[in-house]
Amino acid sequence: MSDLGKIDRQFFDRRIAPNLGADRSDVALGPQHGVDFGVIDIGGRALVTATDPLSILPALEFERAGRFALDLVLADVAVSGVAPSHLSICFTLPESMTDEQFATVWETIHAECADLGVAVVTGHTARYSDPSHPWVGAATAMGVGDHDEIVRPDGAGAGDRLLLTTGPAVESVGLLSTLFGDQLDLPDGVVGDARDRLEEVYCVRDALAAAAAGPVTAMHDVTEGGLAGALNEMADGAEARFSIDGDAVPMRPGVREVCAALEMDPWAATSSGSLLIAVDPAGVDDVYSALEERGTVVAEIGRVEAGDGIDEGAVVVDGERLEHPNVDPSWRAYAELADAATE
Repeated sequence: MSDLGKIDRQFFDRRIAPNLGADRSDVALGPQHGVDFGVIDIGGRALVTATDPLSILPALEFERAGRFALDLVLADVAVSGVAPSHLSICFTLPESMTDEQFATVWETIHAECADLGVAVVTGHTARYSDPSHPWVGAATAMGVGDHDEIVRPDGAGAGDRLLLTTGPAVESVGLLSTLFGDQLDLPDGVVGDARDRLEEVYCVRDALAAAAAGPVTAMHDVTEGGLAGALNEMADGAEARFSIDGDAVPMRPGVREVCAALEMDPWAATSSGSLLIAVDPAGVDDVYSALEERGTVVAEIGRVEAGDGIDEGAVVVDGERLEHPNVDPSWRAYAELADAATE
């Protein structure tokens, strides 16, 4: 557990999974490593819920930082295909955040929630002496729907085709170039392209549009561990082989250059805003069109194949096995750049 970022599967299986409180029959889907949400049965209806930390980065300016933080929370419900409808939110604010700055964050969250039909139902807001940016609390998103409407993270089946929106490392590159662009030994135009990637880190509406166009069999937002992590987690859940065409994976402007400059594997770096979507072949054109109509970059990158026992849960890119990253390289890059900025 010494690495930065999420705990690994071994720790989860050994320490977390055996200790989940009461064994209740109304838990339709409980905690699983690499799964974004849980499901509770309430009178035959499904309550989809997910909890995430809140990150507010002042360097993004507080309006954009608030929208970015909210999308990360709501996305983990949206990938179930059920629209998020309720939000419980907790702020543990640092003393350095002013009333005006927090008001900007909160009003941004309110406006986005109102547009998405999400109601804030409870929360906690206070200042404390120790907390510091960027982690300033946590939130739980909820959505209510029918059980048979839920897109399960382990639902991909042989014959499904795999779509990817936006591309690898978009979030990492957008954030690092915005926060530390003056430290990158790259042309101004490249840094500008990289900073523009922050406009592509929102995927809640994309997830809901894809699910509505479907049939979508599985969906995962590309967060810690990047595309390599998301592919492995979905393939492992499906007990299937994911065969990927590396050349088909979209790479947005500025991503290759910034990743090379920071010695960061773009396929292993977090990319919130990107969605990995398994689609029944009959629905590929409809899902593709629904995303393109939203102006979202989307590409078909591979297909799901039946595993033969030894390669169940395997991801193969251009014939070579792709392993789950041990650690997300964006954490190291952020730490090194932040340290250099204070010297």
